[in-house]
Amino acid sequence: MKPLSGKKIAIVDDNDSILMLFSALLDAHGALVETTNSGEIFLEHISDMAPDLILLDIQMPDMDGYQVLEKIRRTGSEIPVVALTAHAMSGDREKILERGFSDYIAKPVDTRVFPGQVASFLLPD
Repeated sequence: MKPLSGKKIAIVDDNDSILMLFSALLDAHGALVETTNSGEIFLEHISDMAPDLILLDIQMPDMDGYQVLEKIRRTGSEIPVVALTAHAMSGDREKILERGFSDYIAKPVDTRVFPGQVASFLLPD
């Protein structure tokens, strides 16, 4: 059985190339992937998607990832939300965790380890 088999993963990123790449990588490992290139559109459809995990870009033009996460958490949702960020400098991980993300994945990703990273966020504590 594939490690992500049947898991619903939502990816929110304004870069269509990243959406296609991440979707293909996760789909190849059995995930059911939904993609959205807008935080606002994602929030309108999150309840329909019912994801097990959300991969959320921090820098988007309409609404940044911090704003999207805040709105998700205001609903009482405890879905794991992992930040996708090109900001992987010293101290950034702490800031991301303090703001309520479950963890983060730095971009550009290593495509060989990306599916395993994502699977690790779905494992029970």
